[in-house]
Parts: sequence; C-alpha cells; structure tokens
Amino acid sequence: MDNENIITLFDNGKHKFIFLGSERKSLEGIPTNQYLIVHNDEGVLLDPGGVHVFPRVLASVVEFIDLGKIKHVFYSHQDPDVSSGITLWDSVLETKFYISKLWERFLPHFGVFEKSRMVLIEDSGGKIKFKDGVELQIIPAHFLHSTGNFNLYDPSSKILFSGDIGVSVFPEGKDTVFVEDFSNHIRYIEGFHKRYMASNKVCKKWVDIVKKLDVEQMVPQHGAIYKKPEYKEFLNWFESLECGTDLIDNIYKVGAK
Repeated sequence: MDNENIITLFDNGKHKFIFLGSERKSLEGIPTNQYLIVHNDEGVLLDPGGVHVFPRVLASVVEFIDLGKIKHVFYSHQDPDVSSGITLWDSVLETKFYISKLWERFLPHFGVFEKSRMVLIEDSGGKIKFKDGVELQIIPAHFLHSTGNFNLYDPSSKILFSGDIGVSVFPEGKDTVFVEDFSNHIRYIEGFHKRYMASNKVCKKWVDIVKKLDVEQMVPQHGAIYKKPEYKEFLNWFESLECGTDLIDNIYKVGAK
C-alpha cells in the first residue's frame, strides 16, 4: 500500500488538514489527490476518488480517524476519478454526501438509489458545519471545468481545495508535492487548463471570488500543491488565460480535414 506521501498540511491541535497522498507511482490512469479534514472528533473527506484507489484511501483515513467519525463527504464534481467510489464509501460510512444538485439525476448510474443521505448543493454554494459551529465554505466554480462545480475553503487552515483548478500533469519522474517554481510549472498546467476550462470569462469570475479569501495554500485534485506565493502567481496567470471557447477556432482547426 503506497501511503508514503501523506502530509499534514495544517494542525493546531484541534483542527487538521491532511493530504492523504496519491498514487504517484502508478503508471495507470490519472494520479489523484485526496484530502481529509479532522475537526475535534469530526472528519470530512474531499473528493475521495475512484473505485481503484478506495483501498489506499480507506487505509490512509483510518490512520487519523475512526470511520464512524467521518460526518461529511464533499464532491467537487461528478467525474469518475473524483467520485466513482461513492457506493463503496456509502457502504462503510454513516455520513452526508455533498454533491451538486445538477448531479442528482445521474446518481442511479453510479449505483446510488438511496438519496436520503445526499445533500444537494445549490449553484450559489453553501456551508458544511461542525458540531461546535465552525464552518467550511462551499465556493462556486462552475464551468471550471464541470457544469456544476465547487471548491471548498477551510477558514481554520486557510486552505482552498480547488478540485480541478490548478491541477498539473507531470511527465514520469518529474512530479513534485509542492509547486517549486511557478514560471517553470506553467508547462505542466497550461495544456489542461486551456482545454478543460470553459472560457476566460469564468476564469475571471472565479478569481474575483477567491481573491476575497485569505488563502495560505491551494490544494488541487491532481498534481502539486500551491503555497501562498505560487498561489498568487497562479491567480495572475489564470485570470488572463484564454481557454475553452476562447480558442474554439483553434480546437476545431486541429480536427478539420
């Protein structure tokens, strides 16, 4: 079991934000990051991933908290690398699952027929509350890249879970846990963001929202984690990025005969 890259990103004794690692050594599929927030005796899982990573993520989670204390599972969007393990988690956890309301009609196709434990997130976002009143903020990030898409901001740790925003795609042997030099890092993020983000208009909209948050680290669902200086450089790059429909003529030109 590859759990060697687990990192506690924040810990003040009562509140922890933990990077549960990824299958970085795997040559199959897309390596994915998973995260766990532990607040006192309550846990929140963020994008726990697909079926094939379930055993690794489960083993990582129980190193920090009993499964019975996982009270919330947050899904940024519906892609299989994010959520295809939902029925497995549903079978081992007594918890609430937070998903976009746009995803509800597709749940039976994932094998989820009992919806009583599903919390449908409105387009405007929402909150996840712990027993003592401390909150996590669900931030809208629609069309970046999914139609119904959300980030999660943890005010206690000042960590922004950004889903597929900021992800990097490394060639074999070039991966790093943290972004070390943003100018050099652009080569690993540019292609994905140009194709998978809808347009510069929504990039700007998202940057306007998250600039109001006090963010120390941005943690995406794939690739390297951003500390504050590199996060600020990413925002400057992202708000001016031409992508998606901005490049529609180029995209269709590639496929034209």
